[in-house]
Amino acid sequence: MPKQRILALDVFRGITIFAMILVNNPGSWSHVYSPMLHAKWHGCTPTDLIFPFFLFIVGVAIELSMGGQLRKGTPKSTLVKKSLIRSLKLIGLGLLLTAFPYFDLANLRFPGVLQRIGVVYFISTVMYLYMSPRALVISSSAILIGYWLCMTLIPVPGMGAANLEPGTNLAAWIDQQVLTGHMWSQTKTWDPEGLFSTLPAIVTCLLGVACGKILTGYTSDKDRLTKWGLAGTALLIGGLGWSLFFPLNKALWTSSFVLYTAGWAFLGLAACYWILDVKGWKKWSVPFVIYGMNAITVFFLSGVIAKLFGLIKVSWEGEAVSLKFFLQEALFNGWLTPKNASLAGAFLMMVILFIPAYFMWKKNIVIKV
Repeated sequence: MPKQRILALDVFRGITIFAMILVNNPGSWSHVYSPMLHAKWHGCTPTDLIFPFFLFIVGVAIELSMGGQLRKGTPKSTLVKKSLIRSLKLIGLGLLLTAFPYFDLANLRFPGVLQRIGVVYFISTVMYLYMSPRALVISSSAILIGYWLCMTLIPVPGMGAANLEPGTNLAAWIDQQVLTGHMWSQTKTWDPEGLFSTLPAIVTCLLGVACGKILTGYTSDKDRLTKWGLAGTALLIGGLGWSLFFPLNKALWTSSFVLYTAGWAFLGLAACYWILDVKGWKKWSVPFVIYGMNAITVFFLSGVIAKLFGLIKVSWEGEAVSLKFFLQEALFNGWLTPKNASLAGAFLMMVILFIPAYFMWKKNIVIKV
């Protein structure tokens, strides 16, 4: 692999975190353009691609980082220890973000985005370090097929036949048995980052590892782009075909969803690579490099700031309102359509977050989690 840094990876990560924050912070949840919402249940919108893209990028990074250290002779046990520490940090940050600002531990939601990233990262790293490529393919296939069979064949205790409906499927039942009182407050009977659905999410990360292996295993731009393109197309077709029997569903992280989203991730990274590293069209990418340089930090800050904007009270027309409401009313609602005003509110959050992100980029500060 050439020594120069692959810009496409940094930009793809930056685009992903940019999109993640944008869709999580509309000015008003009552007025959001449909592509910026998750599918209500079955299906896949552009917003549903964001989290699997991030896990996919984590997998690419595992190959680039761990593979390089293995080639330098670093013991596997040392790498496992490092990955465990990083995993625990991610889980801890996720729990801290969930608990902030009230720290109601009795009702604290245990699962979450950062928590899933931490768990998936550690398990994927251990599998990568101790399994051959062939064993990874077999185990990944077994996870996806096994998950499909469990979700569609095993009766759900107390609920009847196997089903894929919200709150009554096998994954929801497992969450209810283990996480009672500690699930997402908006669903209560299941969690979108629940326990059982984390298994297929591991395969999303491992497909990122496979993408990374193409990057490290081939030096020719043509070879890389061809193999990424073929892999992405095959995964898209496979995911769509499987969805006829096991629907695309982010909340359940169905096996078809794994293949379909990984297909788009392969193609998205290939597009970034062709534009940036092959053609050299780089000027437009700087903002995304800035966001991607400290992606986890920016994501964590976005959660903290969003909560503070909802808690801080200011006076507006004689009433005490949240800072978020005040900014929306004062800056956007009076002259934009409701959906455009809501979108502008989301971009305002991006501008606010750009300030610390730019400072860290300018000072070359990388906060490693």
